[in-house]
Parts: sequence; C-alpha cells; structure tokens
Amino acid sequence: TTLSIEGMFKCFQKRFASHLTERCRRRARLVSKDGRCNIEFGNVEEQSRFVFLVDIWTTILDLRWRYKMTIFISAFLGSWFLFGLLWYVVAYIHKDLPEFSPSINHTPCVENINGLTSAFLFSLETQVTIGYGFRCVTEQCATAIFLLIFQSILGVIINSFMCGAILAKISRSKKRAKTITFSKNAVISKRGGKLCLLIRVANLRKSLLIGSHIYGKLLKTTITPEGETIILDQVNINFVVDAGNENLFFISPLTIYHIIDKTSPFFHMSVETILQQDFELVVFLDGTVEATSATCQVRTSYIPEEVLWGYRFAPIVSKTKEGKYRVDFHNFSKTVEVETPHCAFCLYNEKDAKAKAKRGYDNPGFILSEVNETSDTKM
Repeated sequence: TTLSIEGMFKCFQKRFASHLTERCRRRARLVSKDGRCNIEFGNVEEQSRFVFLVDIWTTILDLRWRYKMTIFISAFLGSWFLFGLLWYVVAYIHKDLPEFSPSINHTPCVENINGLTSAFLFSLETQVTIGYGFRCVTEQCATAIFLLIFQSILGVIINSFMCGAILAKISRSKKRAKTITFSKNAVISKRGGKLCLLIRVANLRKSLLIGSHIYGKLLKTTITPEGETIILDQVNINFVVDAGNENLFFISPLTIYHIIDKTSPFFHMSVETILQQDFELVVFLDGTVEATSATCQVRTSYIPEEVLWGYRFAPIVSKTKEGKYRVDFHNFSKTVEVETPHCAFCLYNEKDAKAKAKRGYDNPGFILSEVNETSDTKM
C-alpha cells in the first residue's frame, strides 16, 4: 500500500511538473494557435492614451462585444433620459405641469406632459420616430421647436454611428480568418531531395481567398557582436508551394514548405538539438475575401515541441468513384514517420560526397611509361 501511494505521488508530481512546464511554455508564446497576440503595453503616457479617443471609430471596432453592447445601450438610454430632462425643464418653465394648475385656455409647449416619466416617453418617441400621436409639440414655444429639431438630428447621428459600428464589427474579415486552419504540428522531412519544414493549411469554405500570400517569421532571442540582447528578434522564413508563394489556388488543403538550406535558420539544428532551441515560428497568410473584397490575415505559431522531425503529413485528398475529389479532414493533422536525415548539414555533406564520387580527377603527378617486354622463356 505504501509503495502504491508513493507511486501515485510520483506520478502526480511528474504530471504537475509537466503541467507547469507546459504552462510556462504557453506563456512564452507570442502568438497563440488561433492567432491572438500575447503582449501588453506598460507605462503608456496619458497623452498617448488620448490618441485612442481621437481615433474613436477604430477604438469602438476593437472593443469586445460586451463593452460595445454596453456603449450601444448606454448611448441610447442616456440620450433619451437627457432629452427627457430637457423636455421636463421646458414644461416646468412654461408652467405646463399639473402642479401649476394651468387654465383651460392654456396652450402647453408639449401636449400631455404631466411629469418626468411622460417627458422621458416623449423623448423616446421623438428620437426613434415612433409618433404615437398622443404627445406632440405645439407652435406655442420656439424653444420646444428648436429642441425637437436638435434631438432629431442628434438621434440620426447616434443611430448611424452605433448601427454602423455594429455592422462593421459583424462584417470584419477576422471572422473569415476563423475558417482558415493550420495543422497542429509542423514536420521536417525530405521533399524533392531536399530537407524541408512542412505545414498544412486548409480553407474550410468553398469561396476562395484572392491573391493569397504566405510567409513566416522566426522569433528568437539573439545577442549581437556588440553584446546587445535582442528579444523577439525576427528572421524571415520563406514558404512556398510547388507553384510559388503568391496567388495560391486555395480550393483544397495545401502543404507549404520551407527549404532548409545553408541560408535557413534551421540549417544548424538537428533532431537531437531542436527541442533545446528557444524559438517561435509564426506563419502568416494574407488574402482578399472573395465575397466582401476585404483583406484578411490568418496567423498561427509553432514552438520547438510542435515541430516533428522525421515525419510527413498523411494523404488527405482522394478521388471518389463518381469523379469528385474528397478531402478527409480526419487526416488533416495526422503525421506518418518517415526516414529523414538527422540534420540538414549531414544531408548536404552526403550529397557532396556522392557528387565527388561520381566525378573523376586528373593526377598531374602520374606519368605513363612504356615497358618493353622481352621473352626470356626458353623452350
């Protein structure tokens, strides 16, 4: 029993340690798998914060839905209540309220305003142009007519701004990016005789992304020869498909790859050392949404634990008996182990050795001499 308890404790300890390691690794990720950036800004000057109010349209669009709906409801309720107070003040100054006991021949500025509640209801009816017909403005007060015009104009502005912000929020191309998915892992294997890093990407909609362009950035901490430490130093990573990296025909899942040559930052990595590296590979896909003509960017990232050395992706596209092409997303992130050189340096050395073996070399020190053979054999 004691041994079983100790075993359970050790197992729990290992799981807890791995959970902490994974959590620390997750915190170190700059870009999450779904494309969100893990960054915060500190010590921003108050003057710089005022810039967000100047660009109020972008600020409203970037707000979360719960904050946007709070502003939406508050803007309408606040304007209705504010003008309700103003209508109550007009009625109070003109002595139209019942507590002033107006005469029968008295003509009020607004018919049937008896208190603050009825003034609020009239403000609501005026701004949203309901027009029940029970409460109305008379020609008795110029102030009431001016207030009616001002509220109508301001109500149109509030309606246009808030409804436009919600419509723009709904139609943003960010939602289109949710239907573009990347493989869970990146793999490294041979492709076309070269060692490549491969990633699979798919478009879940039948509508295309026009003018698609894919590229990557490798984020790592570097130290310059002058001793400066650069955190999140960016290195360009070129990704291609067989037809290039621009204007992709994105009708079916594509496998994009980066050739690991002598200019690649992965050239000096190997299967034994890649997990010891500290980097983050961020992949970007830019394109134009076919339906709305709005630009769209999709991004994801891979850390060393998510790069599988010596694997390739399982086939995903097949052809049915009816002649249609079928995409099986069950195998989208599935990988198959294949024979792969344990480093790019070894692959290129092997190629150089084979190339040298096929080539012949002239030996300038070699001299051909003729030898006269004499027969010394006697019969």
